[in-house]
Amino acid sequence: MRGYLRPDQRRMQGRMLARGMRERSVTMGENISSGSVAVAVLDDDVDFRTYIEDLLRDEGRFAVRTYAHPGDLFHDAGQRPPDIVLLDMKMGEFRGEKVLEQLLARWPSICVIIITGYPSLEDMRATFKMKVFDYLAKPFSVNQLRQTLTNAIDAFGLGRTDYDRLRERLGHRIKVLRAERDWSLKDLAGLTQLSVSQISSIERGANLPSLESFLAICRAFDKRPSEMMASIEF
Repeated sequence: MRGYLRPDQRRMQGRMLARGMRERSVTMGENISSGSVAVAVLDDDVDFRTYIEDLLRDEGRFAVRTYAHPGDLFHDAGQRPPDIVLLDMKMGEFRGEKVLEQLLARWPSICVIIITGYPSLEDMRATFKMKVFDYLAKPFSVNQLRQTLTNAIDAFGLGRTDYDRLRERLGHRIKVLRAERDWSLKDLAGLTQLSVSQISSIERGANLPSLESFLAICRAFDKRPSEMMASIEF
């Protein structure tokens, strides 16, 4: 082990760790809003754009931007790509297929959901070949849109906060370290003075350990807190 820490040293280490985690939270929290899903709507129908924007904002989990021109969407996506694009396939002078091709070429990880008032089986087959997530024919119900977006969020792992990622990464790292030492949950619980259920919930990513528990886990693995955080790239 790296050595016993006096109570004053543990308190100092705890304060430094807490400050570092707060600083990471401020820096990493400069997203649209922590845990929100960024949705871009590209459609030439202003009434439809307004309807979707109001609807999704009322849901409380979406940050919505609407566009009538593909160029405006591409410009904003160059600054910050949206998580989901609701793309109309029939937009007057603009061909939805071409816009879709350009979107996926530049941002292949974006989730694209096709919306169209002129559905056809041929169009549906063609767009799915281009790796769109789903296809909604107008008019669709609020529940249809809500379910499609929920499916997209689950499939792409969207809307997770930095806190969620920290829980998951730290839990996984602890589980890996324990497995490398061939320790049981009971072994680690004994070394940290935590309960087996506490260790289990931390490893599953269900709960984040308190500072005292985190320091106890680091001591058990002979790791500095900074080493542990660096190992999960946080």
